[in-house]
Amino acid sequence: MTSTPETEAQKPKHRPIIRIGIFIIAHSFIVSVVCCTAGVLALLLLPVLAKKTYVSENALMPGSAIPMISEQDVSGANKFINELTSLKLKSQRTGIEIPRLIALHMANLGGEVSYHKFQNQPNKFHPLHFFTSTELEANHVNQTCESYATNTVGIIRAPRGDGKEAIVLVTPYNPVNFSQNEALSLGIAYSVFSLLNQVTWLAKDIIWLAADSRYGQYNSVAAWLKDYHTPSFGGFGKLHGVGCHNGNDVPESNLDMIIETEVSDTLRRAGTMAAALVIKVAKTGEAGDQDALNIYAEASNGQMPNLDLINVVSYLAVHGQGLRVQVDKLVSFLDSKWLKFIGGVLETVGNIARTLNPQWKFGIPVKEYVEGSATLVSSLYNQALGVPTGSHGAFRDYQVDAITIEISPKLFSTSKGRQTELLFRGGRLVEGVIRSVNNLLEKFHQSFFLYLLTSSNKFVSVGVYMIAFLLLVAPLPVLAASLFSDANKSNLESEKNKPFKSWRWLYPTKTVFLVHLWGAIVSLLPYFIYQIPDSQPTSRLLIWASLSLFILIVLGSFFRVRSTQWALLKSVTVSAAFIGLCLMSVINFATAEIGALLLVPMCLMIKPWRVAGKFQSALNLVLVIIGFPGATFFVVKSAFGFQNESSLVEFWYWVESLWAWNSATYIYICMVHLPCWVLCIYILLHQC
Repeated sequence: MTSTPETEAQKPKHRPIIRIGIFIIAHSFIVSVVCCTAGVLALLLLPVLAKKTYVSENALMPGSAIPMISEQDVSGANKFINELTSLKLKSQRTGIEIPRLIALHMANLGGEVSYHKFQNQPNKFHPLHFFTSTELEANHVNQTCESYATNTVGIIRAPRGDGKEAIVLVTPYNPVNFSQNEALSLGIAYSVFSLLNQVTWLAKDIIWLAADSRYGQYNSVAAWLKDYHTPSFGGFGKLHGVGCHNGNDVPESNLDMIIETEVSDTLRRAGTMAAALVIKVAKTGEAGDQDALNIYAEASNGQMPNLDLINVVSYLAVHGQGLRVQVDKLVSFLDSKWLKFIGGVLETVGNIARTLNPQWKFGIPVKEYVEGSATLVSSLYNQALGVPTGSHGAFRDYQVDAITIEISPKLFSTSKGRQTELLFRGGRLVEGVIRSVNNLLEKFHQSFFLYLLTSSNKFVSVGVYMIAFLLLVAPLPVLAASLFSDANKSNLESEKNKPFKSWRWLYPTKTVFLVHLWGAIVSLLPYFIYQIPDSQPTSRLLIWASLSLFILIVLGSFFRVRSTQWALLKSVTVSAAFIGLCLMSVINFATAEIGALLLVPMCLMIKPWRVAGKFQSALNLVLVIIGFPGATFFVVKSAFGFQNESSLVEFWYWVESLWAWNSATYIYICMVHLPCWVLCIYILLHQC
């Protein structure tokens, strides 16, 4: 029976957006190829699309005031440094005497001084501490004198403030193994502290934290921040009590008697922290015509401080103190031939574009592209790792914007004049940053919190780098819908007049759920493995792998996927990978971006051996091998030029660092990447 115009008119017409969706699903292969290629190209173009940094908050006004640090302040800092170094040479009890000397000078400068005692608590894995902090439950068993350290805290009350806001200066030092560069960083903070006690324009309290870093720079700052934000009842005791000494053990000196009257036995507090600056001086200088300033900003789980804080420091360092500002970059990429080739192509395209229209500003020099790419990859890696690059990361756990500035002097002889010049430059830089933050009436909010750096003065915003990620993951839902549609059609054709059972997709979904449940169990296993006494890293890794494989085999007995349902299984697997990557992009974009580069091609290409051709089977095998987290670790390590010894124990230490720092990357690997890899193996070995 032929259709009449009336019956054709009665057929419902889909909306345009539905027709577009049907068209995209019908051409899923072409869409996948185009989107993946465009996603990789978008990543390669990020250094070209980077914009120059700028100060968004007008109230900061960096460099608008003349530096006020005087020769008197620097002269006092020089004397302070000489006392610290001479004390190191004379005294055998520097672990006690140096904090006392710092407290004495803080008190003499007019600051309110207090000690902060804390115990060494190394990071360990605990599944309930993810996404909170790295702090551990206090262990009050077998506490010894050696397990304690002492921070020295000085506070200047702002004459124009109300005590509700504060700016923090942190100078980490190791009193047991005190070095000259730590004395210089303390001297820079001393000169600034000496100045700020005399000025009248200060509207925020100043906290100088001399952090005892004998157990790690991060731990000392994190312990102080925890106690600062936690109500306490009772004092911490005098320093001789803090150091586990008493009057019978250590004779009380005149210095002790002076400090006893000046230092409080309770933890003093100021207002809410507006910003924090960690001041360091590098141990060895760098070859060059200028002193360098290294900026470290990455905190836990890819958190970054407000870009305005970095911009202010960079602007004042370059235009105010003549420093060469640097951010971390992957040195091995600077000699990469393929990066130079891509940079040359982009430079040529940019030159052609400018000849056609001078207003088209596209393309950058090859050298700038290579350096931008090396910095971008380093920024992605540090954020994806989820481990702070310095003690400033402890402040981000309390939503305080903080960075570490490390002054790296050019190679020089340790002369007094060179030391004075370094104190002037460092002190004026810190003073300028404090002046800018002091002008703020509210917290940093105008500029970006989500960004990637390509240099000290160029960045890629979230609106640009998200395009590459979206292009990479866009084929996943398209492929899932296409596979589901094809599976429905094939089932209808095979069963002819039998009604199609729409619940067939439940079996593949059950399999995917069980594998992801296995991933959750695998992520919790290390907590129980650590309870085994006297276990070595190698044995822990073998136990972890053996238990994971055994649990997978047990759960595998519940798998129920028919030979004709591999397409539905792949559809559900691809959907789970898409959901996992999107959720991870909200927590840590860098991890999701790197994960998409590894996971998306594997999910798109995987097919059973009997269905795929020889070339595709070989490609699937390569993708599966590279996609295994252990293999990925060694491949990335060799590609990035890390020269450390490669072994399974090293991989264990790397994973151990992820869970010890509560990195969300560990959760992603165990609960998203690893289950999808197992499912791809299952699809690859599926019998059709």
